[in-house]
Amino acid sequence: MSPARRRSLFEKLSASIPNPETELVHNNPFQLLISVILSAQATDVSVNKVTPSLFQAFPDPQSMGDAGHEQILRFIRSIGLAPSKAKNIEKTCKLLVEKHQGEIPQTLEELEALPGVGRKTANVILNTAFGHAVIAVDTHIFRVSNRTGLAPGKNVREVEDGLMKNVPRKFKKDAHHLLILHGRYVCKARKPECLQCVIRRQCDFEEKILLN
Repeated sequence: MSPARRRSLFEKLSASIPNPETELVHNNPFQLLISVILSAQATDVSVNKVTPSLFQAFPDPQSMGDAGHEQILRFIRSIGLAPSKAKNIEKTCKLLVEKHQGEIPQTLEELEALPGVGRKTANVILNTAFGHAVIAVDTHIFRVSNRTGLAPGKNVREVEDGLMKNVPRKFKKDAHHLLILHGRYVCKARKPECLQCVIRRQCDFEEKILLN
């Protein structure tokens, strides 16, 4: 995909999604961190159902860590992998208190050192909570990047590296949410809604359909 085509793709995505932001409900970086940990192999909708009561009971790392994983589990039981997530959340909260004075760290290395936090989660926090121009690659972004030809890759890291190289600087901060929302609601896995897609003329997938 040429630089001009990539720029056109993001211009059209930005026009169609004027407020690209996470659908996880949160009021601060701590709440976002816990929500993102919970969202692994779960939907944002399901996470948003359990977090209001969880955060009301335990509003900060100190109280959530002190509560312990069994009490955390009571609030998140409906979420996939809830027992292991509860244990990771307890450990993460205790580390936040012990090593970071209850604050959320702002480096990839420090975030990845927290239990239950991988590279994708860390990049989500850096981008969404702190405005860093990084791109977290989930299943939606992986699909869109490969399908459109924007940043083809055989694995998540290849796609992330391709996006960081190919996304125009102007759009890099918002690229994560632009691509994830487009993948979630338009460029779906099984039945992409190509006729309603604003970037179909910039997309390799559209060209393959026309050629067949």
